[in-house]
Amino acid sequence: MIQRETLEWNEGTTAMRGILVRDDDLQEPAPGILIAPAYAGTGPVEEERAEFLARAGYVVLLGDYYGEGKRTTDPEEATALMFGVERQRPVLARRMAAALAALAAQESVDATRLGAMGYCYGGKAVLDLARSGADLAVAGSLHGVLDAPPQPTQLIKASVLVMHGWDDPLAKPEAVVALAQELTAAGAEWQLMGFGQTGHSFTNPRANSPESGMAYSAAATQRAYAALDRLFAEKLGR
Repeated sequence: MIQRETLEWNEGTTAMRGILVRDDDLQEPAPGILIAPAYAGTGPVEEERAEFLARAGYVVLLGDYYGEGKRTTDPEEATALMFGVERQRPVLARRMAAALAALAAQESVDATRLGAMGYCYGGKAVLDLARSGADLAVAGSLHGVLDAPPQPTQLIKASVLVMHGWDDPLAKPEAVVALAQELTAAGAEWQLMGFGQTGHSFTNPRANSPESGMAYSAAATQRAYAALDRLFAEKLGR
């Protein structure tokens, strides 16, 4: 049976809160996967994916980069939360590192086998975690924002998979090329999946603004998840 429990940790003086999702039939420590949500905080897309991965034998933490597990359905509030972190960009990597450490500390987790994935601003969060040199086997970004942070990129240990809608207005082709150059310079093993006729938020069935470059694509979602599942299985041994 899949169990969900609230997990709390701190990043400096900021209280963080996420949801740990795992199969209570696990007999031994399992690989851990950190999910960084889209800019509105954890919602149905992230929760559904966490349960899928837990059924596949992973221990999953639905993470938090705002503090206190904040989430919202109001786009204006979500944007304000996001820019509150973006204005102090190095905090994003620190909060992701704290979440990864909280996941690794769980008795049910094999701390030598860790991965992360993120959506939208969470994709940026996962890339920043990898850029920090974190001990991470896999870093997957789904329609993430790709610009580099102000702090220097460290040697990247993770195998990076970027799943990108080519028409994404938040990550133009020149940003994709810049990221590829950055990852190569940092010594990363990396892959890029570019989906034509696809924009931002392609994994979210509620995204329905093609005129703004944001729309759900069932085909891109299926192909992206299949590639990420294969990479998790390869690198985390599941």
